[in-house]
Amino acid sequence: MKSRNPVTPVPIVVPDLGLGETPLVLSLWLVPQGSNVLEGDRVVELATNPATVDLLAPVAGECVRQFVDEDTIVFPGMVVAEILPEDAQK
Repeated sequence: MKSRNPVTPVPIVVPDLGLGETPLVLSLWLVPQGSNVLEGDRVVELATNPATVDLLAPVAGECVRQFVDEDTIVFPGMVVAEILPEDAQK
């Protein structure tokens, strides 16, 4: 009997926007935890003083975890959510 390989959720990571010491705030979740997304869907909004940046879903699947609350300061490299790929849900 073959065992199923566990599927690793795909992280959504705060990118390095080259803003130096400027604080970056997770301002709004655009997708609730537990919702399905398509690759490229807007998932979360980050705000800083001069811009707002959307983080996109890297894969289609279910947003299974959100690690950061709204209005929280985030940093480049920080994982803010995980998506369980669509293939893994079957």
